[in-house]
Amino acid sequence: MAATTTTFSSSLSLIPRPNNPSTTKPLSLLPKPFLKPSPLSLSSSSPLLVHGVSQYFSSESSGEHSLPSFEDGDEKPREECGVVGIFGDPEASRLCYLALHALQHRGQEGAGIVTVSNEKVLQTITGVGLVSEVFNESKLDQLPGEFAIGHVRYSTAGASMLKNVQPFVAGYRFGSIGVAHNGNLVNYKQLRAMLEENGSIFNTSSDTEVVLHLIAISKARPFFMRIIDACEKLQGAYSMVFVTEDKLVAVRDPHGFRPLVMGRRSNGAVVFASETCALDLIEATYEREVYPGEVLVVDKDGVKSQCLMPHNEPKQCIFEHIYFSLPNSIVFGRSVYESRHVFGEILATESPVDCDVVIAVPDSGVVAALGYAAKSGVAFQQGLIRSHYVGRTFIEPSQKIRDFGVKLKLSPVRGVLEGKRVVVVDDSIVRGTTSSKIVRLLREAGAKEVHMRIASPPIVASCYYGVDTPSSEELISNRMSVQEISDFIGSDSLAFLSFDTLKKHLGEDSKSFCYACFTGDYPVKPAEVKVKRGGGDFIDDGLVGSFDNIEAGWVR
Repeated sequence: MAATTTTFSSSLSLIPRPNNPSTTKPLSLLPKPFLKPSPLSLSSSSPLLVHGVSQYFSSESSGEHSLPSFEDGDEKPREECGVVGIFGDPEASRLCYLALHALQHRGQEGAGIVTVSNEKVLQTITGVGLVSEVFNESKLDQLPGEFAIGHVRYSTAGASMLKNVQPFVAGYRFGSIGVAHNGNLVNYKQLRAMLEENGSIFNTSSDTEVVLHLIAISKARPFFMRIIDACEKLQGAYSMVFVTEDKLVAVRDPHGFRPLVMGRRSNGAVVFASETCALDLIEATYEREVYPGEVLVVDKDGVKSQCLMPHNEPKQCIFEHIYFSLPNSIVFGRSVYESRHVFGEILATESPVDCDVVIAVPDSGVVAALGYAAKSGVAFQQGLIRSHYVGRTFIEPSQKIRDFGVKLKLSPVRGVLEGKRVVVVDDSIVRGTTSSKIVRLLREAGAKEVHMRIASPPIVASCYYGVDTPSSEELISNRMSVQEISDFIGSDSLAFLSFDTLKKHLGEDSKSFCYACFTGDYPVKPAEVKVKRGGGDFIDDGLVGSFDNIEAGWVR
């Protein structure tokens, strides 16, 4: 796929992406660098041009991109993205690759890296799949330079994954820019409509493309003021890293919904990442968070906090501590491990039950289960073993296996469960389908009693700030009482973490967190609502309806 430079009478044109994923195959040719835009090819009505090379990779031997499976083991809320930025290291692309690997839990459907070569040219490789599937030694050799940004993404299904894989790279009249974004803009539709009315042409369905358009049309000077000018028009959640020919910029929305931290390597290289676990892997020392509303600019003169956009009190996502972040990360200044351990202790104190063994739904329920066991004085054991080798698709035998999706991922240990009164600790219940199948799995393995303990309050509302959650009518806690849910999943008892106790544990910091998924009280009001569209539904062990029906739709 050769590099292309195309001029459109619009504000922005993104890198051409193939519309037919079945024809997309790995490239063996060295990608040509992004060409600097010619001032003769641009007009005042066409301030931004996107150009360059992207490569797409599939783990299938046929070269066809497989669609992800939507089976009952995947009903958890999903974090949309993870971002990385590195400035001042000769191995920036390799460090970026490792940092993205550490953030793989934040997105498994696509990955990409943009670097700035010594010739001040932005080069990128993006692809569909895991970080290890998209990149190898030869690909990283094609990404020279001392600063880079990277992105991992969770997406929905189909060809939309291809063109929406970040980072995005664009060229406009003042140079080239790359961006990687974690979050979700609640006023994306309005901004896009406004830009399209003024002649902008969009090539993706990603809200990140709106940010590039806003930067391109901004009249502010210098460059970082263009970013601030653009961000002042955004509403919702965004933790972003930008790269230009000579700068790395990190910015976080005024409410600080999504995490973004800064660290430094021993050679002085500055690193930004969604979580501190990425810093740990590449031996960068954690320095601090990027503050809500802050814009940090890194160049050869050092790190400068150029501006703090006006903001109210922070509203950081509490689910980072419940489910999304790795236990070894420090998020919003707190240890994720310690938070989950305390959540388990609270459950044991407020919702005790006579039992013989405490087990977890791995992996996210393990630390809370350890806390429950420690507080209750009952031994923790591995009653469920998780398989980490299940791919995105699988083939089921013609004779249907009950609870097939769960059995692929979770295997009960009969020696731990048989004849025992079992407490099962999980991080959350969304639709309830997975929980019901886990309970059935444990009973089939001989458990005498099954008591579910959930290390979060009931989820009753959708998230609009960068987390993929079902519509509210699909959330079981929005439709049923705790006892009704217990009856539905077949447990002997069920208890959730108390919302009031959660806030009490957070103390003075409790006002700094967003609890919209537990309360329906949104810090930034969404202009649109999620609804279930068409006949598709995430039920049983497979799909009912077509892939066209399963995406959460948006209506005004």
